[in-house]
Amino acid sequence: MTESTNNFATTARQAALGWLALGLVDGTQVVVSMRAMGMHHAWVTLFVVTVASWAVWAAFTPVPLALLRRFPLPSRRVAAWLVHGVACLAIGVLWAAWAALLEHETNPYAYPEGPDPFLPLLRSKLLANLIGDVVLYGAIVALHAALEARARLLHQRAASARLAELLAQAQLAALRVQLEPHFLFNSLNAITALIRVNKGDEAIALTAALGDLLRRVTDRSERQLVTIEEELDFIRNYLDVQRIRFAERLRYRIDVPDSLKSALVPDFIVQPLVENAIKHGIAKRAKGGELTVAASADGGTLTLSVYNDGPPLPASWREGVGLANTRQRLRALYGGAEALTLRNEAAAGVLATLTLPLTLSDCPA
Repeated sequence: MTESTNNFATTARQAALGWLALGLVDGTQVVVSMRAMGMHHAWVTLFVVTVASWAVWAAFTPVPLALLRRFPLPSRRVAAWLVHGVACLAIGVLWAAWAALLEHETNPYAYPEGPDPFLPLLRSKLLANLIGDVVLYGAIVALHAALEARARLLHQRAASARLAELLAQAQLAALRVQLEPHFLFNSLNAITALIRVNKGDEAIALTAALGDLLRRVTDRSERQLVTIEEELDFIRNYLDVQRIRFAERLRYRIDVPDSLKSALVPDFIVQPLVENAIKHGIAKRAKGGELTVAASADGGTLTLSVYNDGPPLPASWREGVGLANTRQRLRALYGGAEALTLRNEAAAGVLATLTLPLTLSDCPA
């Protein structure tokens, strides 16, 4: 059974329940109002007949629903209006015949001389309810249009969510290969230099750190979120490799409380901020500087910050591909519930701040 068929069947069931509810309301209103006016009828029979008369609309609602799939309204096609006009009239005739038959057979108004003949009843009910039939048929058309609009909206939301997920995955894949080639070349040259001066232990340590770094970058996992502890392990390896290039010019400190190490953050989200701090801050100073990675929480908000005490960003500075990609990825993951800011500190240095909804992992780091 296709999704369209399932939706049609669901709509038909909902319509049948709607007609039943309308019948119950109508039956109650007829009985209560007539009794209030002092009339004397067979009240139980009248209630049952009034409710049962709506069965025709409940039974034949699938007809206009099916016609609307082939002849949607509103339409510029005259044929569509004619088809629905005939359908409306046919259901109206069936309803009048059914209501007249019920009244003729049960005499719910308890006339002493008996019920009216069938044909006069049929004619009076048909003429009296022509406008009502058009209104009811129009209600079916309006309900169908509302449900179709809702279904399209839900489909668009699902498609948008899927596209956002695919975008985030694509940006994560791009981020994995975004590490500067110069970073890798410098690391390999540093390993070679250490070997040449017989610093085997340092060369092995650097090779291991670079291997861990590349293993994480080339990880085929499609996880979008990792714990802060996992992210910090990657950042430590990244900074340790960078220190081979900058030596004593690069100093770093990581200040993250144990209570937040199981918090979930987007994979590789801190690396572009650290890379930016090194490239535009510490690398610009002959004596280097210190870089601080910190995390804190306030209620349901997690704040990550990367600070470097290098020179301030010039007024002409513009974000590069790494930060732009990071912003787009965050927007795809959190839909605007996040914020990423960079600002020059009053005293010295540059602070990058990232705020995210706080979510703790079920498996603490």
